[in-house]
Formats: sequence, structure tokens, C-alpha cells
Amino acid sequence: MWIHGGALIFGNRKGLPRPFHAGLLQLGCVIVSIDYRLAPETKLPAIIEDIQDAYRWMREQAGRFGIDRDRIATGGGSAGGYLTQMTGFCLEPRPRALVSYFGYGDIIGPWYAEPDEFYRREPLVSKEDAYAAVGSTALSDPAQGNHRERFYLYCRQNGLWPKEVAGHDPHSDRKWFDRYCPIRNVTAKYSPTMLIHGTNDTDVPYSLSRDMDARLSQAGVEHEFITVRGAGHGLAGAKPEEVAQVADRAVQFVKTHTA
Repeated sequence: MWIHGGALIFGNRKGLPRPFHAGLLQLGCVIVSIDYRLAPETKLPAIIEDIQDAYRWMREQAGRFGIDRDRIATGGGSAGGYLTQMTGFCLEPRPRALVSYFGYGDIIGPWYAEPDEFYRREPLVSKEDAYAAVGSTALSDPAQGNHRERFYLYCRQNGLWPKEVAGHDPHSDRKWFDRYCPIRNVTAKYSPTMLIHGTNDTDVPYSLSRDMDARLSQAGVEHEFITVRGAGHGLAGAKPEEVAQVADRAVQFVKTHTA
């Protein structure tokens, strides 16, 4: 089950990173790429419900698509990597393996809950322009030509992502976020996990995967952490052969844990 990125604000199920998914298909896997309702029109708890519903549907409809309902892995990139990490404890039965490409286990750290200096170097987006890019009706597949990324930019420039996406203020209601921070929900029962992250990621700090790696080790969870030196978000700047090698390792990880 592949979960797309886009900060939970934009994107859709049609974007699939080729090397990883091509390797899965060669392995004989069935790939189900899902949509979910997007923020800010839909808040985080309902987005998690969509992930749970999609997983339940996959298991119920497994026979139609040649899926082994007891050998499902989850994966995703960026915000999809965050949702993938959520599946390690919010789904039952838990997935057999998780592959988190440049994801994150904490959504209220300074990187998301405070103004981001990297994004503030870009022209500032006004509140009016930000809200003009989104609406009030729930949607999961925005129309082409939308500018929802401007709402994301506004959130990052002002440190408002947790508040706008979750509907709660981490500065005054920090405890509420506990159930939505994967790093705070790791136990020995957490799914085997592969973390993949570039050291020069300016969108999702590399330190977030490093912290998750340490937490998984502390809990005794089987996992691997692949560091891609010098790569930015989406592994930008990495050599094609390096991206392919990472994908091969991720495919092997899925194979090992779904056998």
C-alpha cells in the first residue's frame, strides 16, 4: 500500500517513484496507491481514518486483486512517509514491513511548529493568498492547475503546519499530538521498518529519521536506516545509480519481511 506525499495538503495517488515500484512489480507484488482527504479542509484524525479504511478495504478485497491479505507492507514518501510510520501502530493487523522515504515521526518539533528560515527566504505568502488556494469542501484529488502548495508555503513560513493540519495548537495543546507522533508510539510490536533519508534535506530534516532510527533501536524493532549523503528532499541530487541501489535495498527489505 503506497501513500503519496504532499504535506497532507496536496498530491494524489498517481505519483509513484519508478525504481522502487518497478522492483516491487518484478518481485510479483501488487501495488495499491491510495488517495486520502487532504488538509486543511480535512483534519489529521480523519486523514488517519482514511488510511485505516484503505487498509481495511485492501484486506477485504484481497481476493479480487491477487493480494495476500496477511502479507501487506506499507510505504510512502515525505508526508506519505509520515503516514507510513503511523501505520506501524495504527493499523490492525500491523503491516509486515514499512518503507519510509524521507518521512518523519514527530509533527510538532520546531521544524514544523516554528517559522522555517529556509522557506522564509522565498517571497512571503499572505494569509489571504494561502486560503485562496484551498477551499472548504473535502477533497482527495485536487484539480490540475491548483496552487495548494502556496498554502503549504504559508504554513512553513509561519510555523503553522500542525495547527492548520490538525486543528490543534501544539504550543497550548501539546499532549493532544501524542497519538499522531509515531516516534512516541514505538513499542516492541512496531512493524519492521526501513528509513531512507538524504543528509541535505531542507524540507524534512535528516535528523527526524536519525531520531526514529534511535527510537526503533531502543525498542528492539527490526529496522534499517539508509543515509544518502548530500541528497536533498526526494533524494534530489543523488546519482541515478544511487537511487536505484536504495530502491533495490528497499525491495529486498519488503521481500524479506513479507515472505
